[in-house]
Amino acid sequence: MEFIDANEQAQLLNMEEVVEAVAESLSAYSEGKTDTPLRYALPFNGDNRYLVMPALSDELKIVGLKTVTVAPNNTTIGKNTIVGSVILSDYETGETLAVLEGSYLTKIRTGAISGVATKYLARQNAETLCVIGTGDQAQGLIEAVCAVRDIKYIRLYNRTYRKAVTFAEAVQHKYPSINIEIMEAVNDAITNADIIVTATNAVRPVFSQPLKAGVHVNAVGSFKPDMQELPSQAIANADKIVVEASQAALEETGDLITPLKEGLFSQEDLYGELGHIVKSNLPGRESEDEITIFKSVGVAIVDIVVANYFYQKRQKKKLCL
Repeated sequence: MEFIDANEQAQLLNMEEVVEAVAESLSAYSEGKTDTPLRYALPFNGDNRYLVMPALSDELKIVGLKTVTVAPNNTTIGKNTIVGSVILSDYETGETLAVLEGSYLTKIRTGAISGVATKYLARQNAETLCVIGTGDQAQGLIEAVCAVRDIKYIRLYNRTYRKAVTFAEAVQHKYPSINIEIMEAVNDAITNADIIVTATNAVRPVFSQPLKAGVHVNAVGSFKPDMQELPSQAIANADKIVVEASQAALEETGDLITPLKEGLFSQEDLYGELGHIVKSNLPGRESEDEITIFKSVGVAIVDIVVANYFYQKRQKKKLCL
C-alpha cells in the first residue's frame, strides 16, 4: 500500500489530463455505469460534517472510498476547512493500492469538474474570469478554467480583502501574463465577466446584480440545503442549469432547493447532467447570449477517478526511474 501526499500529487498533476479523466467519469456516471451512492453526512461539533463517499465503476474498473471532514470555522485558527483522504482499491482483488491525502485531491477534482463544465458551457472566446471566494478551492478552479479557456483577466473578491491580496499574489506568480484585479465590491467583480466562479461557505447569495447575457457560472460552494451562493432570481433567469448528479443536487444544495421552495424554479427546469453533455446526448452552449449555470455538489466517482489518475502517474514515474 502506498501513500501519496499533497506535494507529490502537485508534482504529478497535469490539469488538462485530469479534466479529460473527469469528463470520462462524469459521462460514465450519467450513463449509469457507476455505483455512486449519495454521500452520507455525520454532523459533529456545531457546523462540522464528516462525509463518507464510496464509489465504483465496472466500466472504468475502479473502486474506492473518500472520507472528508468539513470544518468551516477552521479558518479562524489557520487550518484548512476541508481535510480528508481517498482510499483506492484494486478492482480485481480488493486490496488497498493507495491512500491519498484528500484536501489537495478535492481541490483538484472540484476544479476539474468546473473545467469540464467551462469547456462545454462557456463561450469559446471567454477571457475574463471572476472568482468570488479565495479559499482552499479557488486555486484549483482557476487552474482548470485556464486549462480550457484563454483567460486574460481575473477579478477576485473575498469578504476579507487581505485574503484576496494574499491569494492574488500566489495566482500572479503562477500566471504572470494574466491581469489580476482585486475588487472591493462583489457586484463590480461580476460586471462584464465571461465566467463567474463562486467558491464560498455563504448561507445567503453572494451577489445581487442580474447576470449578463452570455455569462457562464460555476457554483461550487453550497453543499447543504441551508447554504445559498446564487440569488434565486439568477437560477430562475438562466437558460440552462446543469449539474453532475440530478438527485444529489436537488436534495443537497440550497442554490436549487431555495428557488424551488420559492416557486421560481422546478425540477423540470433542470436542463440535465454534465455527463450527458460530454457524451453529446445533450447540447452544451448553443448561442452566444445563453446564461448557463453549472451547480456542483460533487460526485464520489470523480474523486476515485482522480485518485486513480495520481496513482497511475506515480507508477509510470517509477518505471522511468
